[in-house]
Amino acid sequence: MRNSKSKTKRILTATQIKAIVERFAKDMSKQYGNLDSVSFIGIRTRGPHIAKRLAQIIKKRYGKEIPVGEMDIKLYRDDLNALLPGGSVDHTRIPFDIANKIVVLFDDVLNTARAVRAAVDHLIDVGRPRMIHLAVMIDRGGSELPIAANYVGKKISLSKSGNIQVRLKEVDKIDEVILG
Repeated sequence: MRNSKSKTKRILTATQIKAIVERFAKDMSKQYGNLDSVSFIGIRTRGPHIAKRLAQIIKKRYGKEIPVGEMDIKLYRDDLNALLPGGSVDHTRIPFDIANKIVVLFDDVLNTARAVRAAVDHLIDVGRPRMIHLAVMIDRGGSELPIAANYVGKKISLSKSGNIQVRLKEVDKIDEVILG
């Protein structure tokens, strides 16, 4: 696959992404047992879609309904210097109680870990989970904080200037991960 401006490489296909989500389901069912106290929260924009896919697999495979929420972390970022034009907008939707629950946060790419730190801050403002775990499709290295994912689809080493994109059909009309 080539782009007129730069060279790109597909590192995950739709089939591989599906296999990763299925592996997450298997691993989480082993780790959390009956899944009764587990809830999923996706970090916008692609995290909620990964969380919903996983919840569907768990429902189909294990008969368990996992509550799924969505988190907007813009207001919690420590690396944004400009104010949002037109005031603050928060698209967080967590229509269930997270107090004393196991919350699995979902994000597409783990890089500096600042988005995850912002998400944890936001979660603590919403309620106090018993445990917070992290699931990411790609861990590209480069964390600037002592944060690591509990569930990783694929780990790659990428320079700070390197570009990786997780594309999901719900947002991008295709499932793939592109490097370049």
